[in-house]
Amino acid sequence: MELIEYFIDLFLHLDRHLGEVIKQYGTWTYLILFVIIFCETGLVVTPFLPGDSLLFAAGTFAGIGALNPVGIVVILCIAGILGDTANYWIGAYVGPRAFTGEIRFLKKEYLERTQRFYEKHGGKTIVLARFLPILRTFAPFVAGIGTMNYSRFLFYNVFGALLWVNIFVWLGYFFGSIPVVQKHFSLVIVAIVLISASPLAYEIVKGWLEKRRAALTSTASRSAGTTD
Repeated sequence: MELIEYFIDLFLHLDRHLGEVIKQYGTWTYLILFVIIFCETGLVVTPFLPGDSLLFAAGTFAGIGALNPVGIVVILCIAGILGDTANYWIGAYVGPRAFTGEIRFLKKEYLERTQRFYEKHGGKTIVLARFLPILRTFAPFVAGIGTMNYSRFLFYNVFGALLWVNIFVWLGYFFGSIPVVQKHFSLVIVAIVLISASPLAYEIVKGWLEKRRAALTSTASRSAGTTD
C-alpha cells in the first residue's frame, strides 16, 4: 500500500520529485514527462496533474544539465499537441450523446451555444486556455463537442502548444536555478499563470463591457422612442 501511495504521489506531484525521477530512471524521464503532459491535456478526468509547474521544473533541470532542453521542448510539444487532439476527438465522439435531452441540465441548446462560441472565439480560446489549469484540459473537449472545424482547431492547437511549452521550459531553463526562484517556486508558478491569464481576463472584461454598452444603448433607444 505504501508503494502504491508513493507512486501516486510521484505521478501527481512529479514537478516536486523530478530530480529524484531523473536520478532513478535516467532517459526514461522523457517518456514519463510525455505521459504526464499528454494525460493532463488529453483526458478530461485528469485536470489535476501538474502542467505549468512541470514544464518549469523540466526547464530548470535542463538548465543545470540534467535534461536536454531541446529534447524536452520537442517531446513536450508533441505531448501537448497529441493530448489536445485526443481530447478534441473524445469530445466529438462522446459529447453529442450528452445533449440528447435525457439529462435535465444538458440540453441541445447548450451544445449549440458552445458551437457558436467556438465559431466566434474558438482559436483564441484554445491558445489562451493552454496557460490556465483546468480550462486547459476542458477547452479542447468542448471544442470537439461544439464541432469546431478540426483543421482550424489543429492550427491553434499546434500554435498554443508550441507557445505554452517553450515559454515555461525556457523560463525554467534561464531562471529556475536562481536561489530566490527555487525558494519561492510555487509563488513563481502562480505569478506566471496569472500573467499568462491576463489576455483572457482582458477579453472577458472587454466582452462584458461591450454587452453592457449595447444593453444601455438599446435601453436608451427604446426610451427615446417612447418619448417621441
